[in-house]
Amino acid sequence: MTGTMASTSPDRASFGIVFAIVMLDMLSFGIITPVLPGLIIDLTHVDIGTAAEYAGWLGGGYAVMQFVFAPVLGNLSDRYGRRPVLLAAVLMLGLNYLLQGLATDFGWLIVGRLLAGVTGASFSAAYAYIADISPPEKRAANFGMVGLAFGFGFVVGPAMGGLLGSINPRLPFYVAAALALANFVFGLVFLKESLSPENRRPFDWRKANAISSLQALRGQSPTVLWFVGALATWQLVNVVYPSVWPYFAIAAYGFSVREVGLALAMVGFGSALVQGLGLRLVLPLLGERRAVVLGVAGLCASAILYTIAREYWQVYLAIAVGAVQGFVQSPIAALNSRAVDARSQGELQGAVQSMGSIAAIIGPPMYSQALARFSGPDAIINLPGMPILLSAAISLITLGLFWKGASLLEREG
Repeated sequence: MTGTMASTSPDRASFGIVFAIVMLDMLSFGIITPVLPGLIIDLTHVDIGTAAEYAGWLGGGYAVMQFVFAPVLGNLSDRYGRRPVLLAAVLMLGLNYLLQGLATDFGWLIVGRLLAGVTGASFSAAYAYIADISPPEKRAANFGMVGLAFGFGFVVGPAMGGLLGSINPRLPFYVAAALALANFVFGLVFLKESLSPENRRPFDWRKANAISSLQALRGQSPTVLWFVGALATWQLVNVVYPSVWPYFAIAAYGFSVREVGLALAMVGFGSALVQGLGLRLVLPLLGERRAVVLGVAGLCASAILYTIAREYWQVYLAIAVGAVQGFVQSPIAALNSRAVDARSQGELQGAVQSMGSIAAIIGPPMYSQALARFSGPDAIINLPGMPILLSAAISLITLGLFWKGASLLEREG
């Protein structure tokens, strides 16, 4: 079943505002990434491997809250609109960064991450917003532009975080909080609602969970389950970067905070380039299936390069090769959004995020444990790249689920 939108062409002004909101969100997130390991060590007085484990459990707690609340927020956005959900998520993000910056013990970080998980839906709300204002054939490219905003924010953010952290380890958190709160004010003033009244539907608490949402969406098209599964496993693949990449870079290459920030900035630059420009050029030539295959292949190749890298240039070669993984998510998300109607886009994005949050529950502890077991003086084998190799193996599951869903969609069409 192909979804139909209330509008037939993208609202450029609204699109630009959502682009700016996502970019600023990722900028604030990227700023704290290089210094979070140091904050955890400072508050807990543990070594880098144990700090990575603590970070994994923090990420898992955030994801548990998302699993519970993402379907609620998705259904609320179908009832009341995307704007209030998006603004609430941005506001809570700013308060969370402020709380982390002021933290005097590890408990503050736990509380902050749990609260952020309740309303951590800005990215999925942005996807629903873009689906509202984009015709079906333009969604993959427009989702890619959201990815460009994501990547651009992550280019500048880690570099800023590395520089600010070298001045004061708490400063990046205050700057991130200021950016997020300014982002909230910006959206409050300029962001318009994208969901028209005729496309809204009643809110039902009984349906505001991932299982009920997926059952309802499956009634519109069985391909939804395969695509949601592919997106969830892809999130499990990519959660390796925020979960353990800074710790991996320190353990494997001896990177400083500044070097971690610059390397992550290059990861973001590659992602932005591929999703913002590459998708628009490559997708018409290759189509969704071949683009996804190319993206998965690039990720697997980069994992091998990360593992064998010994020089700086080799690390950056791995980053460049891995950038083509930007061809994966947007084509899957676009095909998925076409399978349901305009009234269910929020429910779909909430279900995607909720299932993806299961990956985020499993991923951080899994990857951090892999790093802890394969690095340091007590390592089983000295192989700090094990978390990266594990994520590459999981990407092959993503490819299989996507291929099955695409085949079913082709038969339906």
